[in-house]
Amino acid sequence: MQYPNFTKDNKSLMAKYFTKEVFEKLKDKKTANGFSIFDAINSGVKNPDSGIGAYAGDKESYTLFAPLFDPIIEEYHGFKKTDKHQSNLNPDDLKAPNPDPENKYILSTRIRVGRNLDEMPLGPAIADEQRDEVEKIVSTTLNSLEGDLAGTYYPLATMSEDDKKSLIADHFLFKAGDRFLETAGLNRNWPYGRGIYHNNEKTFLVWINEEDQLRIISMQKGGDIQEVFQRLMRAISELEKKMKFSFSQHLGYITSCPTNLGTAMRASVHIALPKLAQDMEAFKTITDKHHLQIRGVHGEHSESEGGVYDISNKRRLGVTEVECVQDMYDGVSALIEAEKNLK
Repeated sequence: MQYPNFTKDNKSLMAKYFTKEVFEKLKDKKTANGFSIFDAINSGVKNPDSGIGAYAGDKESYTLFAPLFDPIIEEYHGFKKTDKHQSNLNPDDLKAPNPDPENKYILSTRIRVGRNLDEMPLGPAIADEQRDEVEKIVSTTLNSLEGDLAGTYYPLATMSEDDKKSLIADHFLFKAGDRFLETAGLNRNWPYGRGIYHNNEKTFLVWINEEDQLRIISMQKGGDIQEVFQRLMRAISELEKKMKFSFSQHLGYITSCPTNLGTAMRASVHIALPKLAQDMEAFKTITDKHHLQIRGVHGEHSESEGGVYDISNKRRLGVTEVECVQDMYDGVSALIEAEKNLK
């Protein structure tokens, strides 16, 4: 393989740190799963507008290809190769009484984490039969859940039209990944080995074999952030009784995209702030202070509608799960206070 011909259009962190020196160090190396540095950078090479441009094929990728991944992780997360990630999944440590008990501002709350099975390759390197095995292990575990977590598993490959319509109406159905995930190898053998589980109340959802092997989601209408977090932690605890997730003392929970390492958590609310939205500088001052990200109502690269925004934690690595959600809670409380003052 040749060194990539990067141009001024390549603005990804991969293009920045994949120097000729790093290329010479890594060009002949492969992980135990046969994943090479060329597999890792393919998405960023094929998509010059990538932000990160590199995906891991397995846990070993982060150590074997450390000359590339370490500087990417340090720049994105402010997390050095000598740092150790700390995890805290105890909901009792979160202080988050409902900041909007009258439901005037927060439309819904959603907290999700990514997880991958230990001893399995990640999505970019997984073989079809391994992906099917992941689906079997995870769906069997999910179907054994009881109480408010009990529900139904829907495999994408054999889904009926009625189930498909129902899942689309609930905004639960996921599609094949975009061109970035496609060129990372994450769409191979679509839709086989993929599926969706949700509980009967539709407040707990798991995507199997999307970008990560599990996307575990807790959600509900309104602003009871504490309740959403408690449900998610209970669900994770139940799943961990039957399966072991990939984790390292350095990087926390292992994910295919370096941006999700650590807690692999995104805690968010959809919130209506029509007055504050007219002063984006004041809006951003609050979100920056609390390490939050502002997105449009349909997520990344979308616009706000009717002054409604998706607000979520920006930090994932080097902070605990409780700190991620506390960031979001404290920031959202400050945003509501600012919106009230403008009236």
